[in-house]
Amino acid sequence: MRSDIVKKGSTRAAHRSLFYAMGYTPEDLNKPLIGVVNAFNEIIPGHIHLRSIAEAVKLGVAAAGGTPLEFPAIGICDGIAMGHQGMKYPLASRELVADSIEAVAMGHAFDGLVLIPNCDKIVPGMLMAAARINIPCVVVSGGPMMAGRYQGKDVSVTQMFEAAGLYEAGKISAEEMDDMEKSACPGCGSCAGLFTANTMNCLTEVLGMGLPGNGTIPAAHFGARKMLAKKAGQVILDLVKRDVKPRDILTQKAFENAIAVDMGIGGSSNTVLHLTAIAHEAEVELPLDLFNEISLKTPYITKLSPAGIHHLQDLNEAGGIPAVIRELSKTGIIHADALTVDGTIGTRIEQAVIRRPDVIKTVEEPYRKRGGIAILHGNLALDGAVVKESAVAEDMLIFKGPARVFNSEDEAIEAIIGKQVNNGEVVVIRYEGPKGGPGMREMLNPTAVIAGMGLRVALLTDGRFSGATRGACIGHISPEAAEGGTIALVKEGDIISIDIPARKLEVVIPDEELARRRDEWSAPEPKVKGGYLARYMRMVTSASTGAVVK
Repeated sequence: MRSDIVKKGSTRAAHRSLFYAMGYTPEDLNKPLIGVVNAFNEIIPGHIHLRSIAEAVKLGVAAAGGTPLEFPAIGICDGIAMGHQGMKYPLASRELVADSIEAVAMGHAFDGLVLIPNCDKIVPGMLMAAARINIPCVVVSGGPMMAGRYQGKDVSVTQMFEAAGLYEAGKISAEEMDDMEKSACPGCGSCAGLFTANTMNCLTEVLGMGLPGNGTIPAAHFGARKMLAKKAGQVILDLVKRDVKPRDILTQKAFENAIAVDMGIGGSSNTVLHLTAIAHEAEVELPLDLFNEISLKTPYITKLSPAGIHHLQDLNEAGGIPAVIRELSKTGIIHADALTVDGTIGTRIEQAVIRRPDVIKTVEEPYRKRGGIAILHGNLALDGAVVKESAVAEDMLIFKGPARVFNSEDEAIEAIIGKQVNNGEVVVIRYEGPKGGPGMREMLNPTAVIAGMGLRVALLTDGRFSGATRGACIGHISPEAAEGGTIALVKEGDIISIDIPARKLEVVIPDEELARRRDEWSAPEPKVKGGYLARYMRMVTSASTGAVVK
């Protein structure tokens, strides 16, 4: 066992003494040592209940013959960090999650890990750590939040961000907004729609690193989630015994499966960042063009919030991710022989069925013939940009308008709420990329206010969008403004041309004018000059390569 290096031999007498100080017995030390990485905290709704999940995992580990040892991981709630300087930190925290797990796991020579995340950056951070340290691992999340109910309809955090726009437009009263606030998020779990956290928890199943149900069993289904956690605790002992490691599972086939399902369910645009970063740690090449290549072959068969009215609880009732994979496999785009923590994708989907055809469509009659995420290129995005095509209205898929240029999210919000942005315009928010932000802030506030106010505008940024965003919102524009990308050269009134079906994003000005502006451009002063973000800014790479730190 790997852990023998801290347990066996005369030179490890002091090590054993330290274990005995915590109450571990000699018999405990003769078993595999399993790290239980718990992201519990009291600031994220998706994490508030993770103590119970960790306890169930530890019971499973002990029942299967291992010794569980729990340690923590940090987390930031993207929703609470949204719309202010705190949003500079969540993406940057992904690297801290991965780094800290690497440090603790390698420093203590664990035989395996059970990783317990639930929300936006914690899920990919843990998967990055698993791929990097490459010891047996299994992931079990805390599960999605149930949708709230307001005036007879399902609601979630999406409606609350958009409520600000409704209020500013005079469409709802302060009292109505207050009632909605108290109804939208009824309990623990990752926010109810197919936002980044739930998309990544679903893709953890597809990648093979989580068990079936990991992404869709609601947090409120307490018994089912505890059973899943116990099973994860048992599965890790089997992985340790067989020495099945993350890189045995996180192969090219696994990532292609994940991209296909991501396209089929219309997942968060942030998954492009995260899948690319996880692949980097697994030493798998995942170029952006692969997303478009797979999208063109993948029908879009679910329409969950924010694109539609259904939530994760509905997808769970409909048969979950196994039913989605089985349906997509009819097109030949799924690698059924890809390994998982408990077998193969093929064996997982043998008994899967669609139980609610209103939630999961067939590949013969999908919502759209191609996938939910598109990668755009053009003179405004030489290295690519990302849009959640499935959440864009049909009449906005092709759009052209004059640019309204803002050098930060805060400037844009002030102009939108001040009713200085008009129908037909293209809002450009720049210097919010991985380096420029730093930290690549999510832009849910401006997009939600735009949606709530009913404005027909597009929004472009070198930052990124929340999975809860809907509309013609194009993010991850690379190269970013802080590195002299074309978005830094756009001026007020320039005509922006968007053609999502053709995968094009252009600023309509002559090449020689762009060249002149590029010669005149100089990098602005960094927004942050000290602390963790300053170090992150110096080391982070482009969004087109996953915004990984090198």
